[in-house]
Parts: sequence; structure tokens; C-alpha cells
Amino acid sequence: MLAIRFMNLRAFDLNLLRVLDALLKDRSTTLAGQHIGLSQPAVSAALSRLRRALGDPLFVRQGQKLEPTVYALSLEMPLKRILDELEALLSGPANFDPSVAEDIFKISGSDFFSTMLMPQLADRLAREAPGIRVQMVDLVPDNYVGTLESYDIDLALIPQLEHPEWIEFKPLFYSSFAMIARKSHSRLKQAGVKPGETVPIDLFCDLGHVLFSPEGKLTAMGDAALAAVGRTRRVVMTMPTFAGVCSAVMQSDNVALVPRQYAIAEADRLGIEIYELPMPMVRPLIGMIWHRRATNSPAHKWLRGVIAEMMMPLNENEPPLPRV
Repeated sequence: MLAIRFMNLRAFDLNLLRVLDALLKDRSTTLAGQHIGLSQPAVSAALSRLRRALGDPLFVRQGQKLEPTVYALSLEMPLKRILDELEALLSGPANFDPSVAEDIFKISGSDFFSTMLMPQLADRLAREAPGIRVQMVDLVPDNYVGTLESYDIDLALIPQLEHPEWIEFKPLFYSSFAMIARKSHSRLKQAGVKPGETVPIDLFCDLGHVLFSPEGKLTAMGDAALAAVGRTRRVVMTMPTFAGVCSAVMQSDNVALVPRQYAIAEADRLGIEIYELPMPMVRPLIGMIWHRRATNSPAHKWLRGVIAEMMMPLNENEPPLPRV
């Protein structure tokens, strides 16, 4: 619970908590005022009242920034949780109107979603919710839990994984993999393998592979699938984005495994051709995750619904999506 240092709650102006939250976020009386609709002098006056009520300086000036004290930092996360819960409590779904909403959301995901989601989401927001802003940020594969917990992101779009109980998961689509190669690929052409056909496994393993890996790892799901049939491949390069993978494939005789939906969407524009894999691969279930504190937030719930609707056409027919 928020450890506020005063004895009489009824004598405390709860509006000051919004000011404290803004100051902890912006570290500036001017910026905090802009975000909550108060003048800089009004924020400074509110800060003075907070200091008296809580018995702590809360912030000390360091150059142009206000640096929070240890006590102020200890309030930051509990205060965010309390304000989120109050917002969800007081803003029922019937009161949410996307046409006048002014929320900001950060979504984390690979650049697959920059291509397959963000353009149509931009159009939908422009038509239905022009005041809502969405920021797409790079997925941090090993720290998506931490970024959700610390409010650095609002949603993450990732394959289904084990996660803490306070994380909610909504399945969006299954995604299989396909092999991509540039048009008129010399070795595929020499072997008589046409686009859409299965690549012989000996050729598949001998070709140079470009691997999608934000962390620079040299193995991924494709390698696990090959290991299951006693084979390995030659990974000659890793790239942190699917766009980078495709660029490397376009300008070389290397090949790559990418999500089938992405390959289909980008094939004509990028001049790449699609081939079937010689080994079976598990199809990962892609979904969105968020912190449970946001589940009943009307704006968050609306955005989740929009994203789920837009991603539904990507789902491959089998297996059916799990119910949650």
C-alpha cells in the first residue's frame, strides 16, 4: 500500500496525488503541468503542499531536472497502481468514447507487426480515435515482463510463453514458417525447385541461412525442428528485424525462414519467392499480453479489441485458437 506520511486522510487533497504522479513521470513542474492541465506555478504550489503533508522534500533540483528522493521513488509504483485502479473504477465501459479519448499506448513487438498491424491500425485510429496515440517500440525478448511491470509498455505482441500470474494473454493467431529466397535463385533454379514446392532437405541444409534474432542468437525454432530429424543448417548471418532478413535475402543467394503471413504480404514488393520446408515445424501461437491491472481499463480494452479484430484474418485454420 502507498505509505503516505500523514495522520488525517480526510484533510489531504487527493488531487495532489495526480500532481505527484506527473512529477515522478516528467521530473519537471512545467511538463507535469502540461500533462495534467495545470500551470507551472500551480504545480509548484501543489508540490509545496505535498512536501508539507508527506514530511519529505520529494524532489531536489539537479540542473533542469527534479530528482526524486528515495521516499518519492518508493511511492512511484504503488501510486501508479492506485490511480489505475481508480480510473478503471470510475470509468465504466459505457463512458468510454474513442472519438474523444486522448490516451497514449506503447506496444512492444517485432517489426512483423510494423508491417502487419500498424498501417491499418493507423487508419482505424485516424477515423475512430484521432486523439489516441500509439507508440510501437522494439520488443525486448528477455525483459517483456519487466517492461510491463514498470509501465514502460502497455501491450506486448509475442509467442505464447510461460509468464507470471499477473499477466493476461489473449491468443491472436497461429503462424507457420516458410522459406524465402530471391527470384531466380541460382541453386534452387539449378535443382529444379519451383516457388511453392518443398526444398529437398540436403539442399535446404547446405544453403546459407539468414536468421531473425534480436539477441543475435545463432539457433532458433528452425534449428530445433531440424535437430528432431537429425539435421543441421548453415546460419551465416543474424538480423534483428524481419525487414533486415528480407533485405539480406534479396541481395544474395542466402535464404531465410520467416512467418508465412509476412512472406505472403511482402513477396511482390520485395521480389522474393516462397518455398515449403522439408521438415515439420511447430506453429507458434502469437498473442498479446498485458498487466492485469489494465484489464478493465476502458481505453485499454477498446484497443485490445481493435488489435484482435485486425489480427484475426492472419490465423491459419488449424489448430483452432484456444479459448481464454
